[in-house]
Amino acid sequence: MDFVHTPASNEAWKSLCTVVEHSGIFDSERRQPHSRCMENTRVALRESLKEVLDRREQTNVWLSGLAGVGKTSIAFTLAEELKKASRLAATFFFSHKHAQVPGRIIPTIAYQLALTFPRIRGDIAQAIEKDEILLSPEKSRADQMRELVINPLRVLRFRQEMPYAIIIDALDECFSSEEAARLAMLFTETLAGPDLPIIHLVFTSRPDGHIRAAMPPDVRQISLTNRDADTAQDVRFYLRESLDNIRTSRSAIFGRPPIPWPTEAEFETLAFKAGGLFIYAAMVVNFLSPVGQYPQQRLDLLLSETSTVGADIDQFYRQIIATSENPSLHCRMLASIIRLVQPLPLSDLQELFHADKESLAVMLEAFSPVILNPPDGLGNVEIYHASLNDFMKDPHRSQGYHVDDAHAHEHLACRCLDLLTRTEPVYGAAAHNAQQYARSWWGTHLSSAYPSSELRHLLTGFKKENLKRLVAVAEQDQSLGLLTVNLREARKACFSWKWIRNLSDVVVAWRIVKASRKVHKRVKKAER
Repeated sequence: MDFVHTPASNEAWKSLCTVVEHSGIFDSERRQPHSRCMENTRVALRESLKEVLDRREQTNVWLSGLAGVGKTSIAFTLAEELKKASRLAATFFFSHKHAQVPGRIIPTIAYQLALTFPRIRGDIAQAIEKDEILLSPEKSRADQMRELVINPLRVLRFRQEMPYAIIIDALDECFSSEEAARLAMLFTETLAGPDLPIIHLVFTSRPDGHIRAAMPPDVRQISLTNRDADTAQDVRFYLRESLDNIRTSRSAIFGRPPIPWPTEAEFETLAFKAGGLFIYAAMVVNFLSPVGQYPQQRLDLLLSETSTVGADIDQFYRQIIATSENPSLHCRMLASIIRLVQPLPLSDLQELFHADKESLAVMLEAFSPVILNPPDGLGNVEIYHASLNDFMKDPHRSQGYHVDDAHAHEHLACRCLDLLTRTEPVYGAAAHNAQQYARSWWGTHLSSAYPSSELRHLLTGFKKENLKRLVAVAEQDQSLGLLTVNLREARKACFSWKWIRNLSDVVVAWRIVKASRKVHKRVKKAER
């Protein structure tokens, strides 16, 4: 029976649509650029998955593997193929690059299920009508799962029809291991009922112990490793095709017709270094591709050091940084982007890193396979591949290029204070994101920052007039409360023993105290 749209059900459906996490839907524009398997790669694995997902008994599949082995590309390609066959029930792709809310996962799955199975849209709408807080992030996940997914699916009585699949990618990326395990257990336990349509579950994640413990005993686990012969062969194919594209597209260097490149010995060494890491291969291709650089010279750099398979991605990151024009600056900018309280578009990052915006562009280009930098300039610049995030935060992996929390926050605090000092305030909606960011978070970064000479100098130059302008803008934008928090954080930092070294430091601290008191009085007055 077709669903009859009533005013109440339409309102309920609109409510559901407002909480959909679009970045979790596999082919959403918010997820561009999409990562898919190259043609003629992962053939055996994809055939194996197809065989499992064709079964008439509900099956749970767990693709596990370390960062860089291509889990998301496999999940995306599988989702594409299932969607073409009208067998994709829903997806949720977790990602570091999007601020995804845990409470929106199940509503997002329910939204997609209603599109896949239009008959259940009415049941989902009725559940939302009956419980006004069902879509709230604070609502029990079990309640959401029962009312938005399981009960509606029970109206579909077609156990003998073709099976469908729900794909949940990068389960370990956005939340704690415990939360990821709880979510996996909730899905596997509730979707296994005998009175439900056949919906296979496909999870991908790193081999986390909590997630492994949450999986049912009969889960079909497929471990992706960089030592698997098929994976290594696919990486070789990807490298061969990509290097050939470089050779044929650079006629000024390789001639026409192009000369052979690289040599077989060079290719074999490069393939050995890559092992089975697709992310390493992608970074190599990107490193060799820039116009204005000689691919052979860059290839010689890559092949100049000997190392073992498995450590190469870290070595490669270190090599990219080492060959840059300013390694220490690039490290600080990478660490700063990771620790931004909220991500920023390229234009605002350039404004925040004003003196180093050209170096910023070079760094983003070097790491483009693992850093999202939308070509239209409208989206945020974010590090989205876990391998680079982990590399930068682990001193054992980044070694001499490690930037700890205190120095990353020092860099961001300096950039915020510099921006607030050198630019005129802009009010309301006309303000750039960079200015809003600096006004909103300068105190937060300052409170966690290493007290460098540059930061102390910028604070000394942060005069009474600058603080007055901050107060004026906060009054205009009705953000005095946020300014109070920043001043409190700044006051706490400036009165700590690590900061006060001479009389000028005391002057700065007292200046912030007076501004803090002034703002506090205005906030109290506004509350009356």
